[in-house]
Amino acid sequence: MTSELLDQALVEEATKKSGLIWVKGPGHPARALWHVWHEGAACVIGDGPGEQPLPGLADGAGAEVTVRSKDKGGRLVVWSAKVVELPPGSEQWEAAVAELKGKRLNAPDGEAMPQRWARECRVVRLEPTGTTAPLPDGNLAEAPLPTPATTRQPIPAGLPKLLMKRRKRK
Repeated sequence: MTSELLDQALVEEATKKSGLIWVKGPGHPARALWHVWHEGAACVIGDGPGEQPLPGLADGAGAEVTVRSKDKGGRLVVWSAKVVELPPGSEQWEAAVAELKGKRLNAPDGEAMPQRWARECRVVRLEPTGTTAPLPDGNLAEAPLPTPATTRQPIPAGLPKLLMKRRKRK
């Protein structure tokens, strides 16, 4: 009993303090998601234009949540979750959106954000099932997922010369 309570406290405190969680849905790789901890579960929003994707997070499915340390970035705990999609306009949805709205950075529509979320996005609760996985041994680093957002290209040949000229003038 004591071990279960300690695991529950670790899951809650670590998830509350972490800015990102890594969520792995069935048949999908883990993705970093911003979230809020609200009423005993991690709440995330996504699958809409300009919002984070939520692949594999279907209502009633399971998910694996990995929480990292905010200061060192290392893995703190891995816990199992039940995915619960909140219907727009419900009391739970309204409470979760009020919390999420405060944490959403750089929103294009400000006060109209909840209406857009109701029309175009999904709000999902990741409810802990009470089981945590043991921390793995060794390095589990993986290559990043492919993305069209990559902009890394070779620098132009003349750029270092231009930068050095500017520093010499000062």
